[in-house]
Amino acid sequence: MTTVAVLGTGKMGAGMARQLLQHGHEVRVWNRSRDKTEPLAGDGATVTDDPAEAVRGADIILTVLFDADSVVEVLEQAADGLDQDTVVVQISTVGLDIDQLAEKVERLGVRLLDAPVLGTRQPAEQGTLTVLASGDPALREIADPVLDAIGARTVWAGDQVGAASRLKLVCNAFTGAQTAATAQSIALAEGLGLDPQLFLDAISGGASDAPITRAKGAMMLGGDYPPAFDVQGLRKDLALVVAAAEQAGIATELARAVLALAERAESRGHGPDDMAAVREAF
Repeated sequence: MTTVAVLGTGKMGAGMARQLLQHGHEVRVWNRSRDKTEPLAGDGATVTDDPAEAVRGADIILTVLFDADSVVEVLEQAADGLDQDTVVVQISTVGLDIDQLAEKVERLGVRLLDAPVLGTRQPAEQGTLTVLASGDPALREIADPVLDAIGARTVWAGDQVGAASRLKLVCNAFTGAQTAATAQSIALAEGLGLDPQLFLDAISGGASDAPITRAKGAMMLGGDYPPAFDVQGLRKDLALVVAAAEQAGIATELARAVLALAERAESRGHGPDDMAAVREAF
């Protein structure tokens, strides 16, 4: 049995914590808002009041936080409880900031595995996330039982910390563009006087069909956006994509266009809504 500290129990972290408990791990949880950890006590997790208490004696720490600054801040708060044998598995989408994050974690004297995930709240609750991982191969055996608990599969991107975070940007750039394209076609159908359901019917079962198109398209048709992955998270990730593309010398027009849609939807009050609310930007 592995002792795991989960730092951050929002939409994703809570589901991961429950999966770890169901797989027989000892789980400690911490969140800035304690009300997001207390329900996990009923599932068998130990609720803690501060990060240092959560990580003390843990074999693995999962950081499921908003960005790189949040990860560093919380780990620094946990410093008194850290041990040199502890493995930090960073789940957050941090983009190229992973390089600075890795340097700061090294100064804290712990080992780091880069492991952002593909999937939203429901896959996190079901343990069907895809984990993108990279880092020291020696840490894989230690981390595998935890990664297997939170995900259906793990894609190893390389032996260097940072490869997985780079792959996550690649994947999120694609997902953001897919969602924006769905929103555009639904808005265009409405603008041309068509029932937008006809668009989804027309592509159903064809080469252009995709689960995300059906799921987000249904939200767009209903005008109801219960958050799985919210607009403000999409906006943050797309800004990371743009920054990475600029550094890599890749044209940024498409990423910037999707980012602008996310910013517009957020400015109209849809920041906490599911990313399908980019429909409202049209």
